[in-house]
Amino acid sequence: MAVVKDKEKLEDQLSLEDKLLLFQKEQEKALGLDQANKNHWFDPVPRQFLNKDRSSTTLLFGGLTMAHDYLVEGALQGLGYRVNHLDCPDNESLRYGKEFGNRGQCNPTYFTVGNLIKHLHHLRDVEGKSKEEIIRNYLFITSGSCGPCRFGTYVTEYRKALRDAGFDGFRVLLFEQTDGLKQATGGESALKLDTSFFLSFIKAVLLGDILNALAYRIRPYEAVVGSTDAALDRCKKYLYDALSERKRLRPALIRCRKELQAVQVDRTMVKPKVSIIGEFWAMTTEGDGNYQLQRFLESEGAEVEVQSVTAWTLFLIWAARYDTLRRISLREADSGKFGLKGKNPHSRLRMLWLADRILRAMFQRYAKAMGLYHYHLPDMEEIASVAHEHYNNHLRGGEGHMEVGKLILNVVKRKVNMTISVKPFGCMPSSGVSDGVQSLITEKYPDAIFLPIETTGDGAINVQSRVQMMLFKAKQAAQKEFEEALTKKGWTAPQLQTIASRSKRTNSLHTSRHVVACTAANMIYGMRV
Repeated sequence: MAVVKDKEKLEDQLSLEDKLLLFQKEQEKALGLDQANKNHWFDPVPRQFLNKDRSSTTLLFGGLTMAHDYLVEGALQGLGYRVNHLDCPDNESLRYGKEFGNRGQCNPTYFTVGNLIKHLHHLRDVEGKSKEEIIRNYLFITSGSCGPCRFGTYVTEYRKALRDAGFDGFRVLLFEQTDGLKQATGGESALKLDTSFFLSFIKAVLLGDILNALAYRIRPYEAVVGSTDAALDRCKKYLYDALSERKRLRPALIRCRKELQAVQVDRTMVKPKVSIIGEFWAMTTEGDGNYQLQRFLESEGAEVEVQSVTAWTLFLIWAARYDTLRRISLREADSGKFGLKGKNPHSRLRMLWLADRILRAMFQRYAKAMGLYHYHLPDMEEIASVAHEHYNNHLRGGEGHMEVGKLILNVVKRKVNMTISVKPFGCMPSSGVSDGVQSLITEKYPDAIFLPIETTGDGAINVQSRVQMMLFKAKQAAQKEFEEALTKKGWTAPQLQTIASRSKRTNSLHTSRHVVACTAANMIYGMRV
C-alpha cells in the first residue's frame, strides 16, 4: 500500500507531459516493447565475393524481360561466370515477398525478393541443397538507385527478407544506375568490370531490345498463332550460343532474320497501337507484376509498343550531359575551376556524346542485320524539350520527364492510338506524374487516349476491365485512320485484300512509312497498284 501511495503522490507532482510519458513507458513494458527488450534490425556485412570463389559461385539475377535475362546469362557465361537467370516473377513470388518482406513495400520489391526466395526454396527443398551450400555458392545481383523513391533502401529489405526466410548471410551485389557495380555487402567484387564485361552486357541488352521490338511488330498479325513465338525461341537460342561461345554475332543475326521472315502475316487486320510507359520495372516485366499487360493487350486485339532498355540507357547518358552542362559554370558552390572538382567537364561531355553515338550505332547495326527496319531510338533532347514546360528536367525520380514527353510526342506525332502508364501502387515519382501532370497534358491534347493504372499484385480484373473500356476508344481511332486511308486511295476492303496479296508487304519484316498510328492504315498509304 505504501508503494502505491508513493506512486500516486509522485504522479500528482508530474506535469501532463510527464504523466503521458510515464504511461507510455508502462504500456511499452507491459506489451514487451520497452527499449530494453527491443531487438532492432541490424544489417551486417555478409561474406565478400572474392576471386577464389568465382569458379564455385553462381550469380543469380533477373528483372528485365525474359529475352534480356536469357541473353545476359549467355553473355556473362561467355566471360567465364557461372550464371542463372530467374524465372519471370509470378503471383507465387509475390506471396513469398509479402510473407518475408516488410509491409508497405512496392510491387517490384515484393516480386523481386519473393522470386529470389522462391528460387532458393527450390534449391533447398527440391534439389536438396543445404542452406550453407546455397549461401556459400550463390549470390544475387540486383539494381539500385537513389532519389525521391524508396527504391534506394530496398537492398537492405532484401537481406532482411532473406534472413527471415532462413538464408541469413546470403550475398547481394548492387548495380547502381550511375556508379556501376558495387558490393552492397561491402568489399571488393570478384566481377571484373572491364571493357569485355560492359561490351558483352550491352550487346545482350541491345539484342534483347531488338528481339522484343520485332516480336511485338509481328505477333499481332501472324497468320498462324504461335509461329512468332516459336521463331523467337529459335532466335534467342542462336544469339545465346553466339554470346556464350564468344562467336561472331552477324551469322546468328542473319539466321534470326530468316527465321522471323518466314512467319506469315496479314497486316490488313485493323489493330490499335498501344504504347506502354511508366515505372521502369512495371512497364518492363512480362509476368503477374503488371497482370501480363502486354499479352493481355494482344489478346484484346491490340498491337503493343514496348519501351526499350536502350532508351533508358540513353536517358542516363542524357541526364549526365545535362547536369554537367549546368554545373560547368559553377564556382564556389561546387568547387573546382569549372564546378566539377577533379574532373575535366569538356572531356566528360565529349565522352558522353561519344557513348550516345556508339550505342545508337551498335543498335542500328544489329537491328538492320536482324530485320528491324525503320526503328528509331528516341531523341532525348526532343523529349526533354517538349516536357520541360510541364515537368522540370532536373527532377529524376522514376523516368523523370520522359513519361510526360513520351505522351505528348505520342499524340502530336500520331505514333500510337493509346498510351498506358503502368506503375506500382504507391510509386511516388510515377504516381505524381501519371495522376497529376498527365491530367493537364490530356486537357491540352484532347486527342490523347491515356490510361494510368496501378498494380498491387491483386485486382487484375479491375485493371483489365479499365483497359478494355479505354481500348474500345483506341479501336475506334484506329478504324477511323484505316477508313480514311482507304478513302484517300479510293479502294474498298475487298480490293485491299487483293492488292495486299500481290504485295511485298506480306513480308513479316516489311515496315511501311509512318503516317498515322494504325499499322494497317500505314500499309495502305505506302501501297501502289
